[in-house]
Amino acid sequence: MDYEKVRLGKDRIEGVVDVGLIVISHFENPAKEVALEFLSDILKWKKKCIIPTSTILGAYHIMTRYLRVEKVSAYEALKKTLETRSPAFYEDISIDTALSSLTNALGYNIESWNGYIVALAKKFKATIYTVDLKLMRKVRDVPIVNPIPEKTFREYNEWLKDRLST
Repeated sequence: MDYEKVRLGKDRIEGVVDVGLIVISHFENPAKEVALEFLSDILKWKKKCIIPTSTILGAYHIMTRYLRVEKVSAYEALKKTLETRSPAFYEDISIDTALSSLTNALGYNIESWNGYIVALAKKFKATIYTVDLKLMRKVRDVPIVNPIPEKTFREYNEWLKDRLST
């Protein structure tokens, strides 16, 4: 898809999806249904947001290494999402975007991955959709939204704390 044409047309890119929302929507947890509904609207292109394909790779890593989701389950869930071949998937990391990502990482004192999300949001003049509270505190010149309702997100974090402490 030519995202530049979309950005300049009536269907402008409204957001960039961060890895946390991909993670939450792909395994059983208190916020899964809300995250999955949000993601579904994006995959169906009802909500004009891009999902960097690299977020799927990051989601697999987080799910299997940190959240102890069984590898085959994580693989199957993420594979099914990729197989939608949604126009929302953004498949490119150019040299210029990589340079912007590193500049953002240094300037905001954030991870280079988050610098990439910020670079895409700036490129498309879009909102970042994330559950990363640190990113929300550090980046002030790009709109950042957590699409998970506050009560559900609190329940998820309590559940996650319990899961990781066992």
